[in-house]
Amino acid sequence: MQKTICVIGLGYIGLPTAVTFANHGVRVHGVDVNEKAVEMIQNKQLHIEENGLQERLDKAIDEGLLTVSTTPIEADIFIVAVPSPINADKTANLEYVRAATASIIPYVKEGNLVVLESTVPPKTVENIMLPELVKTGLEIGTQLYVSHSPERVIPGKIFEELVNNDRIVGGINEKSSQLTKELYETFVKGKIHITDATTAELVKVMENTYRDVNIAFANELAKIAEKIDVNIWEAIHFANFHPRVNIHYPGPGVGGHCIAVDPWFLVELDPEAAIIHQARITNDGMPEYTALKTNKILSETNKTGGKVAVFGLAFKGNVDDMRESPSTEVIVELQKLGLEVVSYDPHIKTNTHPTQTQSLQEATSGADIILVLTDHKEFKELQPTTILDNLNSAIVLDTKNCLQRAEWEAAGFVFYTLGDSKNKNLNK
Repeated sequence: MQKTICVIGLGYIGLPTAVTFANHGVRVHGVDVNEKAVEMIQNKQLHIEENGLQERLDKAIDEGLLTVSTTPIEADIFIVAVPSPINADKTANLEYVRAATASIIPYVKEGNLVVLESTVPPKTVENIMLPELVKTGLEIGTQLYVSHSPERVIPGKIFEELVNNDRIVGGINEKSSQLTKELYETFVKGKIHITDATTAELVKVMENTYRDVNIAFANELAKIAEKIDVNIWEAIHFANFHPRVNIHYPGPGVGGHCIAVDPWFLVELDPEAAIIHQARITNDGMPEYTALKTNKILSETNKTGGKVAVFGLAFKGNVDDMRESPSTEVIVELQKLGLEVVSYDPHIKTNTHPTQTQSLQEATSGADIILVLTDHKEFKELQPTTILDNLNSAIVLDTKNCLQRAEWEAAGFVFYTLGDSKNKNLNK
């Protein structure tokens, strides 16, 4: 008999996962506590932006393989894909995971499989999920199977990576792992690696922490480069020709639901994790550094207290995801310095930030400097001459090294790049 799946959480991971299973012939029911999101999905409307999602959602619903509501239903497999954010004190907030697990208790039956996809601190399955699942009255590991299989995808390429990336599966026992492996073999073309649940939890957090530490290294290099008149983008470009070197690039901070969050899970487990902790401090300090650099440029051009046109609110290019975005922190720091800020992001279609406008012309009108914080395609392709007359001063600070410097300078702009005091530029 065909297995059925109930996916709890229809956000940036849950909805694409549900749609992908449905597109491969599996009957899926999606659940979310956000009534507006559920209503939109039922009407084949998107509440998140992701390449290829609309046509896949349409197909899943039209074929009758995807239904959605605010409450779970009975199924053979339950996938939990809810947020696992951090609290103000940088400790893990696992209430969403606990609540999602608790919500399926009335619907779980013998022989079911429960899979946690959310990125979580090690021991979450053991300490948060299992205490809830024992309330089913089923014997864990023989009557009810449980595992962790974290997503390993990047916004903008979710469907490509869901299918082609290797997958980690960690069950609470061998049978749980085997059932989960068979589940994801429905569409995964990459290799599926089997381990235990806690190791799988640690692996995903390790992957994101590695990237955070690498970015912190790049940000420290950017600060050094500005002191010694070196273009850090050029230096990193050349260093990465070494076969055993892969340095990431600097930026105005680190955002997203994973890289800016997951390292704190490890620091919470071990406060003596000094390298991980310092990397977080370094990256969390970049918004202030960016704001101070912006203010310095304005001061040097006699534009103290001027208007900043911020380009980009999303945490990365070509997505609408603002979770943990450094852009919002940069804006806070700019405002602390007494600067007026108007922000513009072509991928965020409704004004979700107090400084936001949907008009590029309005954002640039009377601006003393353009501050590029997100490397959207629209910014890369923008013709600088189209906004030149709107500006009070033709100055740009590109923190993502994404603009064509020569083109902007030819249009009359004074051009600055993060990590380059000489204002040389190498578009990578």
